[in-house]
Amino acid sequence: MTNSSSSKKQAQDQPETSEPTLKSLKAKMTKSDEKQKKLKDIEISVPIVYGNVAFWLGKKASEYQSHKWAVYVRGATNEDISVVVKKVVFQLHSSFNNPTRVIEEPPFEVSESGWGEFEIAMTLHFHSDVCDKPLSLYHHLKLYPEDESGPLTMKKPVVVESYDEIVFPDPSESFLSRVQNHPALTFPRLPSGYNLPAPMQVEDTGKKKRGDTKDHSLGQWFMSFSEADELLQLAAARQQVQAHIAKLRRQISLLEGQNQTVKTGSDL
Repeated sequence: MTNSSSSKKQAQDQPETSEPTLKSLKAKMTKSDEKQKKLKDIEISVPIVYGNVAFWLGKKASEYQSHKWAVYVRGATNEDISVVVKKVVFQLHSSFNNPTRVIEEPPFEVSESGWGEFEIAMTLHFHSDVCDKPLSLYHHLKLYPEDESGPLTMKKPVVVESYDEIVFPDPSESFLSRVQNHPALTFPRLPSGYNLPAPMQVEDTGKKKRGDTKDHSLGQWFMSFSEADELLQLAAARQQVQAHIAKLRRQISLLEGQNQTVKTGSDL
C-alpha cells in the first residue's frame, strides 16, 4: 500500500444555486425542492472513501497491459451507501472503450486493465429525497508505488484512498425517516420531544446485502479511516507546530540578546 490522505471537509455557506464541490473542507449538499418538510439546523453526515487498488500483472504484464485495477466509492466503514447514492458516473480516459461508465447498483466501482495513470472523475447522483445536485470527486489513478526505484511485486497491490464526508444540511423528514439507524450515516441528535415516523422497510433484502462491502473481494486491501486516527494525527501535528514555535521563539530571543549586546558595546 502506498499513499493515503484523510481530510474532513469543513462546511462553508454557499448559495443553493451554486454547484456543490469538495474544494472547501466540508461539502454541503443542498436540495431545491421546498415541498418536503425540512428540519432546520440539523445535518446528516455520510463518511465516504474513494480511490483505487492496482495489481501488477508480473510475468503476464505487457507494454499496454501492465496492471489490473479498480476505482471505487465506498462507505468509510464498508457499509452500503446506496441508501443515499443512487448512481455513480465514472469518467475514464478517452482511450478506453466506453469511457463513461454509469454504475447504478453497489458496489460503485469500475474494474479495468492498462498501463497508464490518469485522473478519473466520479460524479455521485443522489436519491430524490436527498439532494437534486450531483457531487463530483476527482481521483488520480495510481499504479506504481511511491518508491519507484524499488522492485515491483505481485504480493501487495498499490492502494490509494481518500477519506471525506458529505454533509446534507436541513434534511427532509422523509429522508431522515428513511435512513435512521443506517450504519453508513452519522445521524444527528434530534430536538427534544421530536419523534420521527417509523423507518421504512427495505423491500429487497438481497439488494441491501449486495450493497454492503464488508465482504468485498478487495476488502482486505481497503484502508481503515476513523476519527480516533484523525485525532491522533491532529495531536501529532499540533505537537510539531508547538515545537517549531518554541524553536523560533528561542532563535528570536537569541537574536534579540545579540542585538542588545551590540547596542551596549556601541554605546561605550
